Amino acid sequence: MAITLDGNNLTLAELFEVAHNFQKIELHPEAIKKIVECRNYVEKIIEEEKIVYGLNTGFGKFSTIRINQNQIEQLQENLILSHSAAVGPLLSIQETRAIMLLRINVLAKGYSGIRLETLQTLIDMLNSRIHPCLPEKGSVGASGDLAQLSHLALVLIGKGNAEFQGMIISGEEALNKAGLKPVKLMAKEGLALNNGTQAMTAITALSLLQSEKLCKLADVISAMSIDALMGTKSAFDPLIHELRPHPGQKVSAQNIYHILSDSELNVSHLDCPNVQDAYSLRCSPQVHGAVRDALDYIRRTIEIEINSATDNPLIFVDQKKVISGGNFHGEPVAFAADTLGFTVAELANISERRIEQMLNPALNRGLNAFLAPQPGLDSGYMIAQLTAASLVSENKVMAHPASVDSIPTSANQEDHVSMGTIGAVKARNIISNVLHVLAIELLIACQALDNREHKSSPVIEAIKQEIRKKVPRLIGDRVPYIDIEHINRFLQSSQIWDVINKYIQIN
Repeated sequence: MAITLDGNNLTLAELFEVAHNFQKIELHPEAIKKIVECRNYVEKIIEEEKIVYGLNTGFGKFSTIRINQNQIEQLQENLILSHSAAVGPLLSIQETRAIMLLRINVLAKGYSGIRLETLQTLIDMLNSRIHPCLPEKGSVGASGDLAQLSHLALVLIGKGNAEFQGMIISGEEALNKAGLKPVKLMAKEGLALNNGTQAMTAITALSLLQSEKLCKLADVISAMSIDALMGTKSAFDPLIHELRPHPGQKVSAQNIYHILSDSELNVSHLDCPNVQDAYSLRCSPQVHGAVRDALDYIRRTIEIEINSATDNPLIFVDQKKVISGGNFHGEPVAFAADTLGFTVAELANISERRIEQMLNPALNRGLNAFLAPQPGLDSGYMIAQLTAASLVSENKVMAHPASVDSIPTSANQEDHVSMGTIGAVKARNIISNVLHVLAIELLIACQALDNREHKSSPVIEAIKQEIRKKVPRLIGDRVPYIDIEHINRFLQSSQIWDVINKYIQIN
């Protein structure tokens, strides 16, 4: 079944399905009606030769220049051509599909003035898996993501480049191979296509979904490290967390507490003299939980944004108004993206400290230094910790918020900008680093657990057993990056949840 779009009810789960699983989409009949009515009103304005920004004027600083009736179509194409100035690495296919979906959903609201046939061609592109090549750099998040959205529209008009069936080809060739024809833009359509926050929103949305999974993984992996370090379970007793009832903290503590239940290893040292563990162990719920609570705020922001009209001007048919405003400004998403980056970075910060605890012979309670099978001859996981430290340090640099900066553009017409897309890309890169750090922690926790006399909890033992199918126990030095990448892919797959869900429900 295709996902039906009306511009108002798209969910993040549906966005994931379209971006990652190539789910097809279609327009709701009510959306079709609104699109047609709005377009009819635009054409009436053009016929009456009323002066309206974006319909028959220049753009930005050129908004005071009137465009002749016979130049309106050229105006729209020129807008797309001139604004396609993005540079740098291409956004992923998943990010590109999410951007296309969000732009289509905005247009489905019926306030943009686009023709139904133009929008349908964009839908057909997405359903045919034509993915415009969108460089990630070049947006300041002012009039939205003008550069990236213009690159998207380039393919719609038969220009630019696109990925199709695994190859990068011209936009015109991609359309031809899919049985589609390039669109000739009419009045308002160029502006309807490239004005809005869809690039920053799409990247942030996909990163948010990944981060929500990372919070769960961090709870699981931290529990494995805690048991490997013979830490106490008492710090996760619900009695403690009821007295500081931040929602995320309570959930995280509950997860760790249940994961450690029925651990022979945990019970084996109940009478030891150690009564308090290092902060990176016993404060895991407080740190992980704070990240969870921040993600709740980000989710609320993104859920609003993916169903919002963010172009300009907006056309209100019932009120017979065309209003120029500032819904394209990316500040709400910019704040969300920056928050996403610097909060999720903390999952790696505390993870790296648990890694150090397991590798440092002064801290790891009887394990070999660096978990080296033959210390001295073997280095064990000495350099894996350096890699984690490097990634954490890089994250600290990237965690500086992009949204606190603003460089005026367009001859000071756009005198305050959000830098939201920069924040979104940084957050995505931070999350990639976090995933690698968690993979390193899981690799090391499994080795540490293998070196203990007693078994851990059933769920932890099951995870370790699954890991050992891909990464054997370290019995002598070998190349570690291969093991790290095996675990990284494992954490991104559904396999780990297939194992965990047999024993426990992680929230």
